[in-house]
Amino acid sequence: MAYLYLIRHGKTEGNMEKRYVGRTDEPLCEAGVCEIIERRNILLRSFLPEKVYVSPMLRCRQTAEQLFPGVDQEVLDDLREMDFGQFEYKNYEELSDDMRYQAFIDSGGCLDFPEAEPQQQFRKRVRKAFAQCLEKHEAMARLASGDPQEPLVFVVHGGTIMAIMEEFARPHRDYFDWQVRALSGYRCRIVREEDRFSLDDVIEL
Repeated sequence: MAYLYLIRHGKTEGNMEKRYVGRTDEPLCEAGVCEIIERRNILLRSFLPEKVYVSPMLRCRQTAEQLFPGVDQEVLDDLREMDFGQFEYKNYEELSDDMRYQAFIDSGGCLDFPEAEPQQQFRKRVRKAFAQCLEKHEAMARLASGDPQEPLVFVVHGGTIMAIMEEFARPHRDYFDWQVRALSGYRCRIVREEDRFSLDDVIEL
């Protein structure tokens, strides 16, 4: 089976200010673009994919275009980041006096944000979309050559990567253990296990 690359998008102004950036569709910031140009030289030494799977959010599509210029993008809407509800685009300083935020911190990140997309619902939609993409890739590759070897590349969000890795990566680690910085991520080997997929040989990018 092929290898898979899960790459988090480059930095935005909200990321630089440590804000919860979910549904806010902001572009990459100047510093983010500069980092991508540096990172691109490293990634392009390894491979150039025929297609990149992306979240519909601008920051992901811009990152994919900067990393892999001219490569076709396929937008998967359900790989978008979680909507953070009333905490959307706020940071710790702005939320420090909010008792609801303190309750979230005290829960170890287990509570849902007010009026936000429920965490379990977010993880479920991401995992379903990801598994469907792997199924489609496998079926198309077998029709073409009998063995799917083309690497899959995803440029998505930190939360999206965390949801995928918690469910599919082996050995198992919890959701928050899979956090990655901007432009970081994981390379994994895709393994078919009867009626499901798993990811092993995990290397942090």
